[in-house]
Amino acid sequence: MIDLTIADDVATVVLNAPSRLNALDEQALRDLGHAYDEADAAGVRALVLRGEGRAFCAGRDISGVDPRDDDVMGYLGGLVTPLLQRMARFPAPTFAVAHGACLGVGLGLLIATDVVYVAESAKIGSPFAALGATLDSGGHALLVERLGAHKTLDLVYTGRLMSGTEAVASGLFSRVLPDAEVRQTATDAAAAAARGATAAFLASKQLVARIRDERLALWESIDLENAAQAALCDTEDYREGFAAFQQKRTPEFLGR
Repeated sequence: MIDLTIADDVATVVLNAPSRLNALDEQALRDLGHAYDEADAAGVRALVLRGEGRAFCAGRDISGVDPRDDDVMGYLGGLVTPLLQRMARFPAPTFAVAHGACLGVGLGLLIATDVVYVAESAKIGSPFAALGATLDSGGHALLVERLGAHKTLDLVYTGRLMSGTEAVASGLFSRVLPDAEVRQTATDAAAAAARGATAAFLASKQLVARIRDERLALWESIDLENAAQAALCDTEDYREGFAAFQQKRTPEFLGR
């Protein structure tokens, strides 16, 4: 079950199937995509993604899957990849709370989120050798980029899971926090972002994506930054930010 609430320009999307460790079947993936579509249509200025219960998301729900006729490409290529792309392009800052198991598709959901706050007890890695399967949903790209080939294959071959503390120390995600604090920290960060200069945040989000995906060099990146800054000059928030600085007051951004 996927729950969506919207309040004060912040959408909260909750994976709410704790008895299954929030594992995702085909319908849950569709529902998750619909939740992002609804949040987008509502014009929210920030989004929080979290899981209910003991885990963020243990990956694909395989409880009813017969491997003899499993449509893996339909699940991954037809549902998971388009969803991750949709999440990554969401037109507002996004935050995720990672606790307990964050595996397979669950790890992919984190990869597709802008900022990930990780509980110390989180478990991240590739335990799928026991299923005769491999890491998916962008896991290889994340681990190779941040850990290198040798550490990635060590995790794959052994099935060892990294703690939240180790994952953040290795550069996988944003920040590690005590379990009791991680949800509130993400909620507060999203609320602050929703009061911020949304167009400027989106400019940075798009720049970071292009630098990562296109492997842009320094001077190419600077050219893009210059163009983004020039475009922001036409926004109300840019003018409000300058006025507030000059008048020595707190800016009141409207997100436009």
